[in-house]
Amino acid sequence: MATANRPRSRARGWALQVLYAAELRGVPPREALEDFMARRRIGASSRPYLRELVGLVEEHGAALDERISASLTNWRLDRLSVIDRNVLRLGTAELLHGDDVPPRVALQEAIALAERYGTAESARFVNGVLDALFRAGDEDAAGRRPEAAV
Repeated sequence: MATANRPRSRARGWALQVLYAAELRGVPPREALEDFMARRRIGASSRPYLRELVGLVEEHGAALDERISASLTNWRLDRLSVIDRNVLRLGTAELLHGDDVPPRVALQEAIALAERYGTAESARFVNGVLDALFRAGDEDAAGRRPEAAV
């Protein structure tokens, strides 16, 4: 994955692993994050964004799930794989609350996570859902307009 900001890309991968562990263990994401960071060697440059992402998903979890659910066609959020569900949560969190993340970057990074950790169909699915979610809003919480993604 060739990206301009490797520490953030790495943080996204770590955040997905934290959210996956939190969901499987039934614990809050921040609790899973603290355990994860105590057991893993995570570069100092990735730590702040890892904490930010996990915090965004925990803080806005219900609203993120609502927005994702509204963009799913013939699917329910609870029927998605744990990986796809959490990639969508991370991508949605960055789209809606990542003030310094351009929408195109948020979409591409989520697709890259889906390609790396999901199934053969995950990347296309994640792309479709996040694109629909982004285009559906008149203006999201970060003040972005859908036409800005072009």
